[in-house]
Amino acid sequence: MMKSIADKLERQLPRLVLAPTVLAIMVFVYGFILWTAWVSFTNSTLLPKYEFQGFFQYVKLFGNDRWWVACQNLAIFGSLFIFICIALGLLLAILLDQRIRCEGAIRAVYLYPMALSFIVTGTAWKWMLNPSLGLERLMHQFGFTGFTFDWLVNSEMSIYTVVIAGVWQSTGFVMAMFLAGLRGIDDAIIQAAQVDGAGLPRIYRCIIIPSLRPVFFSSIIILSHIAIKSFDLVVALTSGGPGYSSDLPATFMYAFAFNRNRLGFGAASAMVMFGAVMGIIVPYLYSELRGKKHA
Repeated sequence: MMKSIADKLERQLPRLVLAPTVLAIMVFVYGFILWTAWVSFTNSTLLPKYEFQGFFQYVKLFGNDRWWVACQNLAIFGSLFIFICIALGLLLAILLDQRIRCEGAIRAVYLYPMALSFIVTGTAWKWMLNPSLGLERLMHQFGFTGFTFDWLVNSEMSIYTVVIAGVWQSTGFVMAMFLAGLRGIDDAIIQAAQVDGAGLPRIYRCIIIPSLRPVFFSSIIILSHIAIKSFDLVVALTSGGPGYSSDLPATFMYAFAFNRNRLGFGAASAMVMFGAVMGIIVPYLYSELRGKKHA
């Protein structure tokens, strides 16, 4: 009898251990998502109201010029951020795949920025790109008095400073993903291509890089998720300025929900962002689950 009780307890132990975590996730993640969704249909201001008012917050949102500036900035930031990170990450991974000396040290140098928070990254790049403190002043001290780099205070170029900082932060992570993919390719395929007379550039172009399609897909999904939810990097680097020229949807939501006390309006923008994230994650999960099912 004692043995049967012990066996039942052993079978139930994983569920008992996981139960608090599952409960916390259900309440503090999915529960608050549902709460935000409901608030987005109300006329909540400083404090939440729960009377259903329809879709008028969404109508106001899509009629707001600042929201469209934030969406345009997201398109610029997201496309450049993803493309440059993947291009540089792949190039660095290919170079490291040549078994060069001090590979471990070089890999650590490129991966180090991932250990920093976006707040630290944004603050550091704000110092470096500040015209009166950073790169521009340094070049003037070297005698290049005609050199200017005022992107940080230029409303037309400020969003590109966010791209620079984001690429610096995330390229090492993409490089590590591609390097793992390169190391997973069977050497016999490469040796067979070399026996057939194919050069190294052609081998990479025709055999190796096409074999990395799952890594490309995963990188795009992860980087897209980072781009859509970017908040702390923008706050630390530009604070959404000058004006709101470098606003992203995440900073837009925070500004209206908490600084302007328009909680329902901010909740509507948050739900639109949530829909965008789900539009990226759901196809990824579907692809992964379908691949495992066929395997």
